[in-house]
Formats: sequence, structure tokens, C-alpha cells
Amino acid sequence: IVFIVGLLVLAGCSNQKSTGDSQGEEITIFKSSSCGCCGLYSEYMEKKGFKVNVEETEEMNRIKSEFGVPGQIQSCHTTKIGDYFVEGHVPVEAIEKLLTEKPDIAGIALPNMPSGTPGMPGRKTQPWIIYAVDYNGDYNEFMTI
Repeated sequence: IVFIVGLLVLAGCSNQKSTGDSQGEEITIFKSSSCGCCGLYSEYMEKKGFKVNVEETEEMNRIKSEFGVPGQIQSCHTTKIGDYFVEGHVPVEAIEKLLTEKPDIAGIALPNMPSGTPGMPGRKTQPWIIYAVDYNGDYNEFMTI
């Protein structure tokens, strides 16, 4: 239990609620049944004030294609928040920026599974670049954490 709690703290999973507009926002996290880090990310999002629905599927490629997540910036799970997708272990700060600014994009993504991101063990070793993805699948930097 101490090990798991330590991982949650390292991954940014504090007991503090988010201070942004996310309180009560309903989200759906699509994940494969074999993915443990996706479960930790779901817990992180709940602790940040989101109402989390988890849908396990073995058709993650179909989900990513349906939402328009480019192959080059995919991660393990895909979240649907309102009209947006959020790909991977995106910290709540980026999600709150997305929900506050409401840009005309398909979603945001943090590629791969960087160490220390919410739900991932380890320490942050480099800046996390979150990308904005337009409806054509083109992407550019949304923000860096």
C-alpha cells in the first residue's frame, strides 16, 4: 500500500481537488482491460473533481481513429470530455486550459507515457509537451508543463 501511495504522489495524484472549471465535469476514459496505468489515471481525474466513466475495450485503435488521434502522438488511453478528446496522461492543468479557452480543435494529446505524468510512476525528467490537434489531424504545441 505504501508503494502504491508513493507512486500516486509521484504521479501528481494528491488529495487536492482541482481549482478550475472541472468540478463535476463528466468524462469517459477508454482503456484496454490490461492497462494498469489507465486505472491510476482514472483515480487521478476523480481526485481532481471529474465524474469519471471508464469503458474497457479491446478496440482502442478504432476509438483513436474515430476521435481523430494522429498515430504519431498516441498514448495508451483516450478520454472524451465534451466535444474534445484528451489522449494519454495529460495533467489536469492542460485539461482545465482546454475547457476554459474552448479552442476550435479536436483535442489535446501528451504522446507516449512520460515518466512522472499522472498515472505513471517515476519522476518527471523533462518538460511535458501537450499538443493541440485540429480536425485535419495536424498538431502543434498547446502548452508545456
